[in-house]
Amino acid sequence: MESQVRGGTRWKRFAVVMVPSVAATAAIGVALAQGALAASFSVSGQDFKVTAGQLVGTGFTQYGALDTGKGLDGKDQAHPVAVSAFNHATITKMCQSVVTPIPFLNKNVTFKLTAGDKGKDVEAEQLFIDVADLDSTQAEFSNIDIGVAAGSVTKGPKPKADEIQQQKTSPYGFAQQADKAVLTDVKQTAWATTAGTFKLANLHMGLQWGSGEGIECY
Repeated sequence: MESQVRGGTRWKRFAVVMVPSVAATAAIGVALAQGALAASFSVSGQDFKVTAGQLVGTGFTQYGALDTGKGLDGKDQAHPVAVSAFNHATITKMCQSVVTPIPFLNKNVTFKLTAGDKGKDVEAEQLFIDVADLDSTQAEFSNIDIGVAAGSVTKGPKPKADEIQQQKTSPYGFAQQADKAVLTDVKQTAWATTAGTFKLANLHMGLQWGSGEGIECY
């Protein structure tokens, strides 16, 4: 029987929509200031896929926001996202892939990255992930608070002033927080990831013509 939260929301269904998630940025080795804000930059015209065997995060917060940027056609675009943020996260068996169209050749090229798959985890500090879609076979939270105002979270990172000033989120909007979050068998699409530090153990990157099953992460 599925557990329920106050108000009758089915926990499993709630978790699929609002649980934290994991993503890796294609800009490997990025080192942003402590407390960096997800999507404070203009996002690219492409989302990306990520899988992980498990994510263990401490100091978790999550709130709604808007990512803005340009599509591949150069037109303005905006994406509603769930921003998942962690003070610290460890990730096992991480895979990230993004498909880039090559109009001149009428072909696709898939960029694929793997890390944390040989007994040593990926580690991140002050991790922010802008998620569009997520699936996880199991999600567990410790001391979770659901319905706190985004600007009043205390257990993990909160929206910064420039994001609020740009009206990409509201300090009074819905948020949730927990001391710890553990997600298993994660599949997701995301628009952006930022981190204070991002350590990718056993990193491998490759390019391959084409896209789809067997080439992308999923």
